[in-house]
Amino acid sequence: VTESDNVFFTCLTLNPAPIHLDHELSKGNDSALSSGGSGAGAGKPLFNSMFTLALLVGMSVPESTHGTTVANLGFSEVLFPKPVYPGDTLRAETTILDRRESKSRPTQGIVTLQHSAYNQRGECVCRATRQALMKKRS
Repeated sequence: VTESDNVFFTCLTLNPAPIHLDHELSKGNDSALSSGGSGAGAGKPLFNSMFTLALLVGMSVPESTHGTTVANLGFSEVLFPKPVYPGDTLRAETTILDRRESKSRPTQGIVTLQHSAYNQRGECVCRATRQALMKKRS
């Protein structure tokens, strides 16, 4: 992920919080941020966590739900256990936690997915549990 990604998303979503944009502020927060993360990004602005969540779900689509999702029903849990900094490389994994048939839509079902994003050091930076209305197999 790049600094440009972070600046664009942060401004696009009207969240110009200094923690996402201000390099000088970030230098002063090294010790506080390092305790929550690896310290690898010390001195850099934190990546906007909503970008991290959106990227995680987006990266999972081609491998898990592309062409089968009817609707995203919501998230039951979203965690950001480690920070993301510009320059990090992220990868995603998805696990199916549950599935059930829809009571009102016989050709569809509800699937609970857990998406996890990891940085280049293998640290989990985001974990999201979501429910989606999916097409059933024919």
